Amino acid sequence: MNKVAWRSPSNIALVKYWGKYPNQLPANPSISFTLSTSVSETYLSWEEAKGNGGNIEVYLDKVLTPSFEPKIKQFFSRINHSLPFLKDYNFRIDTRNSFPHSSGIASSASGMSALSLCVLSMAQNLGAEFQDFYKEASILSRLGSGSASRSVYGPTAVWGKHDLVAGSSDEFAVPHTDIHPLFTSYHDYILLVDKGEKSVSSTAGHDLMNNHPYAKTRFEHAHKNLSEMLAHLKSGDVELFGELLESEALTLHAMMMTSRPYFVLFKPKTMEIINHIWAFRAETKLPVHFTLDAGANVHLLFPDAVKQKVDEFVKSTLVGYCAQGEYLCDRVGNGPEQLT
Repeated sequence: MNKVAWRSPSNIALVKYWGKYPNQLPANPSISFTLSTSVSETYLSWEEAKGNGGNIEVYLDKVLTPSFEPKIKQFFSRINHSLPFLKDYNFRIDTRNSFPHSSGIASSASGMSALSLCVLSMAQNLGAEFQDFYKEASILSRLGSGSASRSVYGPTAVWGKHDLVAGSSDEFAVPHTDIHPLFTSYHDYILLVDKGEKSVSSTAGHDLMNNHPYAKTRFEHAHKNLSEMLAHLKSGDVELFGELLESEALTLHAMMMTSRPYFVLFKPKTMEIINHIWAFRAETKLPVHFTLDAGANVHLLFPDAVKQKVDEFVKSTLVGYCAQGEYLCDRVGNGPEQLT
């Protein structure tokens, strides 16, 4: 079989996308840090189908995982219009994550972006040419998982139309490089409060925004917050950056708590960690802030200059709230890379 492979990172949204329209279009724009070591490695193998095309086998950590196949088949059906040759081949997909699946870290972002990059590399091997390979990858990634569109670029990416971001679009993400140098070396420690499956999928959560009483206000608020976040990233004001970062995280969970049906992805230890972060920051005056994805885990963000003191804080205070004492040490990264 022919084979291509890509390693693609997860990302952590600073201004959150929550709510979407048909065809995987975002209800509001978002911006994210691309991570470095929280990645998916995906190998796409294919062979000509000879009249029986469309068979897909998915292996996670070398184990055949049929439960992944419906989502991959749905993804392939969404991209068939632009890559119609896919129906003529059978596929084997081997993938692995460097972090726990479905626990509030965007495994769909890294996984679907890696698969999209593989599919485009396959197309190139078959003779296709692309004017902008990564833009095409972002479009495909969005059709697999909205946040995956941002994983194609680093260190930061914007997805969704916004007046202050040239070339921005709801159909794909764009790289954002107008940031202060200190943010390119930012760390993200992911405190694993819960490594299990989320009780509510992100897809279901997004759908609940369709009739949410506060949706319109939230979407307007996100546009305003993105304008402010762009300014803070450019100026290097870590205090204003962190204040907005935490507000966005709590707003995301507030929208979950006020939807119908409502749900709470916080765990008691999530709140304990947040309270300790607030107390540590008040005592030390260090720019250490948190954000949350759609899960219980806490992302601790801070500049490289305070790493030693944060390490001490995590080991002495926060590690006890992590499942099996586990946390991931990541940092802002530069985006995906092709594997040989």
